[in-house]
Amino acid sequence: MRRFDFVTLKLFVSIADEGRLTAAAEREHMALAAVSKRISDLESLVGTALLYRRPRGVELTPAGHAFLHHARRILENIDQLQAELSEYGEGVKGHVRIHSNTSAIIAFLPQDLSTFSREYPQIKIDLQERVSSEVIAAARDGLTDVGIFAGHVPCESLQLLPYRSDRLVLMTPRDHPLAERESLYLHEATNFDFIGLQQDASLQALLHEQAGRAGKTLRMRIQVRSFDAICRMIHHGMGVGVLPEKTIYRDLRDLQLCSIPLSDEWARRELVIGVRQYDELSVIARHLVDHLTSPSRTDGDQSLRTMVNGDHC
Repeated sequence: MRRFDFVTLKLFVSIADEGRLTAAAEREHMALAAVSKRISDLESLVGTALLYRRPRGVELTPAGHAFLHHARRILENIDQLQAELSEYGEGVKGHVRIHSNTSAIIAFLPQDLSTFSREYPQIKIDLQERVSSEVIAAARDGLTDVGIFAGHVPCESLQLLPYRSDRLVLMTPRDHPLAERESLYLHEATNFDFIGLQQDASLQALLHEQAGRAGKTLRMRIQVRSFDAICRMIHHGMGVGVLPEKTIYRDLRDLQLCSIPLSDEWARRELVIGVRQYDELSVIARHLVDHLTSPSRTDGDQSLRTMVNGDHC
């Protein structure tokens, strides 16, 4: 295989997206004959058919699907290269990509990234919020340099480093029957309606799994996309919910909720950093990982419970 040109790679991606050579030609502002010639030359170059020609368009062959996957990766890397080089021209000396779950973004990363940015002011940080399974996939596929996610989520393809820990608490309205409890097990709350996250969230999967192990089923009344929304639904009497303790906002104090620690062993939750290979990271990405995992970065910040009166309400 001698060479590929980026115009042809981009054209192939357009054909896969559009499903028709004519539509791809219009999208890429090329003549149909030129498109057909490029694809024929590409298939000759790789030595196999990449497209099935149908009366109403084209479909990818198995080899075409494999080629598409790598073509997208190459084009994404080129875009990333161009973006980083332009930042060097603007005085930015580096660029680190982070994908993280919501818990870490709310509870820990604001302070950690702030201190890192003060130490390395010319390094740009690109942070994206994702559920843990998506973070793992992005780190595995090279779409992010550093992934931060829940440690209980299965992950065999990444090198893992410990980051932070938190515990899960049950949130209830102040007048709820469980509000006076000092602690409880999850199965003791399963007779009540729950407010939770969307199904693909790792926390939601963990709660369903652990309830099932106790022979119980969570009565999910409403599923939302944020911890803030869970708290506001609980405030209005729609149910109870489980949250990481350090994600409870101070500005939710007016909601007058109670947080009750879960006694289950699994309720002490670990957050981990995942990378493909630490030694293969860029120098600046290694600096960031070292900063986040430094032993001096203790987990001693106070819990941010929405307290009004008493120990936990």
